Amino acid sequence: MVTLPSQRQAFHIPDEITYLNCAYLSPMHQDVYDAGFQGLNRKFEPWTYTPAHFFSESDEIRARFASLVHGDAQGVSIVPSVSYGIGTAANNLSCSANQRILVLHEQFPSNVYPWRELAHQVGARLDHVDRPKMGGWTAAIIERISADVAIVALPHCHWTDGYQLDLVQISAKCQQLNIPLVLDVTQSLGVVEIDVNQLKPAFLVAAAYKWLLGPYSLAFMWVAPPYRQGRPLEFNWITREGSESFSQLVNYRDELRPDAQRFDVGERSNFTLLPMASAALDLILDWGQGNIANMLRSFTDEIAERATCGGLVVQDPQFRAPHLLGLRSTDELPSTLASELSSRGIYVSVRGSAIRVAPHIYNEAQDIDRLFGALSELKVVKD
Repeated sequence: MVTLPSQRQAFHIPDEITYLNCAYLSPMHQDVYDAGFQGLNRKFEPWTYTPAHFFSESDEIRARFASLVHGDAQGVSIVPSVSYGIGTAANNLSCSANQRILVLHEQFPSNVYPWRELAHQVGARLDHVDRPKMGGWTAAIIERISADVAIVALPHCHWTDGYQLDLVQISAKCQQLNIPLVLDVTQSLGVVEIDVNQLKPAFLVAAAYKWLLGPYSLAFMWVAPPYRQGRPLEFNWITREGSESFSQLVNYRDELRPDAQRFDVGERSNFTLLPMASAALDLILDWGQGNIANMLRSFTDEIAERATCGGLVVQDPQFRAPHLLGLRSTDELPSTLASELSSRGIYVSVRGSAIRVAPHIYNEAQDIDRLFGALSELKVVKD
């Protein structure tokens, strides 16, 4: 592992700001910012943007994302959101009356609403696995996976507090029963290594604007080979065979692309968003996810230790993601806590009953000091 230095100087975060909220929205690295402006300038001078650019930049970013998940570029689709990708999965997976679709309690809505709709359509049941009072969530999930489950749709770590699942074990159970696994890895990819060859998801989706350090309104989906001939959510021109030839677009084609490109959103060749996301993926690939995770683990371990000493409750380290954790109080948290902290220049989220703390590579030791100084002042932790 390489020890990464703080990258704060590249993110233009003022000295008086402590930003521990990457799980909400990442700040922008200078390289990503510059790429966005270069994209805007091309639209400002559209004669510099050729028909070939509609395809070449998409192909390049597919390769980058594929490298991140150890997959193939032919399996990568460019979509506008996680809900779009999960909706595509729901549109292409089978589910019958009286079957179950397995999700987690308080799972993020983008990986719930499409399954609720599918269950309603066919008479299936959405089955929420409750947060375990003792032990790991992984064992509780595996116990609920049986022959009457049609689909298992999960995150990698829970968005409210970073509770991490053992997807290797869960995937093995799904493979044993031939149940498709659908993953929303928005709150982990970019920090935690994910290998689609090992996890074998049917569909895997990640939004760009959190741990991938990219822009909003862009996401990526990797699709397993058996599902790449499926039905897209929309029928646009760029996902057709032969669409590279603009002069021939009036000769309408029924044939869709033979790979995951058929699931791409219309106008996927966004002049501004794709260069930004590409620059962000380059940064992550250069730093290395393992190195990022190692750096962030040092932050979250210290935060967890100080929170515990101050009377807060933190999940067991063996179940905690390296970059995201929830701090819970035995007393009810003040309803104004987030705003009280932000008024002091400290940014975290309150999600459910947890103070969600999400550092990244731009954070430094003094950010932790400022957080706990404020929590002490607000009587949330004990001195």
